[in-house]
Amino acid sequence: MDTTATVPPRDTPQLKRASLLALAFVAVLWLVKLVEVAAGLDFSDFGVRPLDGYGLLGVVTSPLVHGSFEHLIMNSLPLAVLLALARFNYPSGSWRALIFIWLLGGLGTWLIGRPSWHIGASGVTHGLMFYLFVLGLLRRDRNAMVVAMVVFFLYGGMLLTVLPRELGVSWEAHLSGALAGTIAAFLWQRRDPAAPLPRPSWELEEEAAAAALAAEKDTYELPRPAQVPVLWQRVPDDRGVILEFPRRRRDDDAPPTVH
Repeated sequence: MDTTATVPPRDTPQLKRASLLALAFVAVLWLVKLVEVAAGLDFSDFGVRPLDGYGLLGVVTSPLVHGSFEHLIMNSLPLAVLLALARFNYPSGSWRALIFIWLLGGLGTWLIGRPSWHIGASGVTHGLMFYLFVLGLLRRDRNAMVVAMVVFFLYGGMLLTVLPRELGVSWEAHLSGALAGTIAAFLWQRRDPAAPLPRPSWELEEEAAAAALAAEKDTYELPRPAQVPVLWQRVPDDRGVILEFPRRRRDDDAPPTVH
């Protein structure tokens, strides 16, 4: 269910977890390549072969397969960075977007691709880049816009690689992944609440000054009578009744003399 409520600011432990998950995902790609080389096998048959029934399996497996270590290195860093940014800033929607980009991007490649084996995670990378960039345009909260500008600054060239440029590069996978990432941004643009904005420094300074003034007032202001503790209470006198001596008559009190 979509929500627009705010959440507490995201912290360093969350960034570490997002980074570790992204690195673990990239490590799986390296593990697949190492197994392929160590076993002397060729995993290209696990790629997408357009409009071929057997090649449809590559919709699931093709992002795990790379033609060379150079191909894998080129995809590893952007994939790790983009996945960490997506996971950190959109923890709920990012996994949905990743699965959506993975499957829909592969299916799009199967539908429009040239008759060849299409392998590599570049389609997923393009999908994540477009997902983060388009989210910044749709949400327009400060955090989303900053992330969009960062990914555009780092990987803005992906906007051009969705078109045919180099022989042997699957622009079809790039285009399909980009379209899938754009659709995912529209579908889950409000899945994650916006992070609250930091409070301005002047507001924090005013609160600190008011607290200091209140503390100073409490220190020097005399307490109210009800707040003063009772230091002494009179003990009832049990010595008996005190006798009152008669008053001495003074001359002024004498009755007047009649002459």
